[in-house]
Amino acid sequence: MCALRYVYAICRPFPAALSAELTGIAGVPPRLLRHRDLIAVVGSVPEREFAAEPLRRRLEDVPWLEATARAHQSVIDSLTAVTSPLPLRLATVLRDDSGVRVMMDERREDFLRTLDRLDGRVEWDVKVFLSGSSMSSGATGSSGISGISGSSGKCLASADEFTRRLHDVLSRCAEETRVRTPLNPASSPGPDTEVLDAAYLVPRAESEEFVERVNASARDEPAVRVELAGPWAAYSFTGSTGLTGFTGLTRSTSDTPWA
Repeated sequence: MCALRYVYAICRPFPAALSAELTGIAGVPPRLLRHRDLIAVVGSVPEREFAAEPLRRRLEDVPWLEATARAHQSVIDSLTAVTSPLPLRLATVLRDDSGVRVMMDERREDFLRTLDRLDGRVEWDVKVFLSGSSMSSGATGSSGISGISGSSGKCLASADEFTRRLHDVLSRCAEETRVRTPLNPASSPGPDTEVLDAAYLVPRAESEEFVERVNASARDEPAVRVELAGPWAAYSFTGSTGLTGFTGLTRSTSDTPWA
């Protein structure tokens, strides 16, 4: 049975060792493939599942996809505990170690530039939702936002003001931000309407202060529910460089990956 190379992430060399108990996709422990001044974190995966055609079919198999994503993420999380990885997209597969080295050579300058941006930094994700209890108990009146009136309008106005204030505070703590949803929520809000979904690139050493600012802000506004997740590898801050991976296989051991 032929084994292919699954690439989880690109890193600079780091002194810490990965946990001996860590397993990746297909139950195979990841290993470090060093090439010049970069490291690719790779695993071996079976060709019967990860060659181009079977992989396309597998990506439509929800249980398989969920299990693969969990295994992928467990490796990235372990890396994030010891370094600042550049995570590649789920199902980045190449033919063999030689193909991985070719990819590292061809994208070396981009990889190094992005790793410099991410070094010592982690991603924190913040989501803000309208509070169901505040929507049901708010006072009536006109909000002036998108023609909404009544309690939902007042809650929306309060949430909108809070969201803008929170994003401004957190942006000052972060080096980069990515807002995935508009700061103005939908015109027909209801309980648990999402009004902010944003990612913040924060120096690892300043993460405690960032978390404290989120928690302190959340306590001051009953109209919303704030969810904080992280610290993660900086997925949201690699996409603009086109370095989030290449789903598919090389056509030979010396070709570059294809999408």
